[in-house]
Amino acid sequence: MDTILEHDYTFVTNNRADFLALYRHAPVHAGLIIIVPNVTPLRQRELFQAALKHIGHGETVNAILEIEYFGNQIECREYPLPAE
Repeated sequence: MDTILEHDYTFVTNNRADFLALYRHAPVHAGLIIIVPNVTPLRQRELFQAALKHIGHGETVNAILEIEYFGNQIECREYPLPAE
């Protein structure tokens, strides 16, 4: 976590529980992208592409973006952390 914060990385993971707990303690961060659930590499790439499209030229500072499949659809949910 120290390296992520020190270098202002936007971090991508499928480890939702652990990283949400870590990010709750970061007053400022460059964003967290969570691929839910743990899926095959092909599906991970599809979800990550959807995340990049969702972000576009937007801002990820202090934002959490969760991406997952609902049936055959991909859903992106974005919310602030720490909460505003």
